[in-house]
Amino acid sequence: MSRAPNILILMVDQLNGTLFPDGPAAWLHAPNLRRLAERSVRFANTYTASPLCAPGRASFMSGLLPRRTRVYDNAAEFASDIPTYAHHLRRAGYQTALSGKMHFVGPDQLHGFEQRLTTDIYPPDFLWTPDWRKPGERIDWWYHNLGSVTGAGVAEISNQMEYDDEVAHHAQAKLYDLARGDDGRPWCLTVSFTHPHDPYVARRQYWDLYEGCAHLLPEVPDPGYDAQDPHGKRLFDANDWRNFDITDAHIRRARQGYFANISYVDDKIGQILDVLDRTRQEAVIVFTSDHGDMLGEGGLWFKMSFREGSARVPLMIAAPGLAPGTVTAPVGTIDICPTLCELAGVGMEAVGPWVDGESLVPLAGGGVRTAPVAMEYAAEGSIAPMVALVAEGWKYTACPVDPDQLFDLRADPQEQRNLAADPAQAARLAGFRAIAAQRWDMAAFDAEVRHSQARRLVVYEALRNGAYFPWDFQPLQRASERYMRNHMDLNVLEENQRFPRGE
Repeated sequence: MSRAPNILILMVDQLNGTLFPDGPAAWLHAPNLRRLAERSVRFANTYTASPLCAPGRASFMSGLLPRRTRVYDNAAEFASDIPTYAHHLRRAGYQTALSGKMHFVGPDQLHGFEQRLTTDIYPPDFLWTPDWRKPGERIDWWYHNLGSVTGAGVAEISNQMEYDDEVAHHAQAKLYDLARGDDGRPWCLTVSFTHPHDPYVARRQYWDLYEGCAHLLPEVPDPGYDAQDPHGKRLFDANDWRNFDITDAHIRRARQGYFANISYVDDKIGQILDVLDRTRQEAVIVFTSDHGDMLGEGGLWFKMSFREGSARVPLMIAAPGLAPGTVTAPVGTIDICPTLCELAGVGMEAVGPWVDGESLVPLAGGGVRTAPVAMEYAAEGSIAPMVALVAEGWKYTACPVDPDQLFDLRADPQEQRNLAADPAQAARLAGFRAIAAQRWDMAAFDAEVRHSQARRLVVYEALRNGAYFPWDFQPLQRASERYMRNHMDLNVLEENQRFPRGE
């Protein structure tokens, strides 16, 4: 019986999928991702389950939409009884490890990972809970604002660079340990960076790659606050737009910093893939992001929107038996968990009926998919649950407090013309509405989110009174098991820690 394949998952944060139409756009300086694309199935139209970090990541790991995970926002607990791909693989005999960000909220900071090599970059408690009882209220010290745009520029070190440097270091060290270890189990290593997430601050060597770049201004200029749809206005308000005067110079620098940080993570990924090659290990390789970034298109920044720049992400899978090529059918990040399980030969029968995603292996092999891709959003900038469906080049979005939207993505990729009121599209709109009505009970969804918010706000206030015990993951450095110690045989140690041996 052949050994199950090793799996290396490379995840980045807030990477706009429209910049990866078939691997990295030609003008991006991303040689390592370009080489990976050449040997991968490239899913050109991949959508996040929810355009925000914690809900998007919980869905990516579990194959469930946010209403099922109950991770509605960046402060909603990811319950320990929800199986993730790390649980499924570990149950089947895999080693599972995480280096980097996954934005788990709650006391469980592992969710199936046997080992976590770094702490997270964001807090795991309930402070960042939105409160729909107070629509329009923003809490400046933890809500996004446009200071990330006005503050873009060059730096040698930043909070996020420090984090991603550490993530890459520990990932490479883990690959060395896996190569010279005596554990016969297959492994799954997830490496998750926080770049190119704002702030748009980059090292000079990457910044300079984009001097004079032809893509430093959006294709669609800012039409102004009054021209935004209702959710766009809420996002403007959430980003505190009235206190910032955003100029073209700011936009150019912000986008240059963002592109520069794509090159930064490309460099880190190249280092990791180089160690994989030099240690003669083979692995299925998956590259993706949690959500995108609007990058000033139509005046919108960051994520929190179902618009293409925010909701679309790259997805590339290099695996034995999957011929490299491009798949244009829409897929979702919720499909990654069942795909990993199928590639590993791991059954999901016990939870299969409750998983929203489906394996992409048949589609990668030339199959056809007809089910629409679903998305949900119920976090900052919203005042009621929002849902979306993507199918056959069309996107439908709905929210109980907003007018429906219907976009023809092929004819209108920038989503400038809402066709929901077009009589010629009445049948198409009715079809999407019927699918949405069958999938979502919006009144119940709304009540569930509000109940969750209320519970968390009470619990957070209580746990901050008196002695405080943080949920932050504290990485254990087992110094007494590293290098040379007196309970070890020096000769055995030196032989075992060498790779390759005997050359």
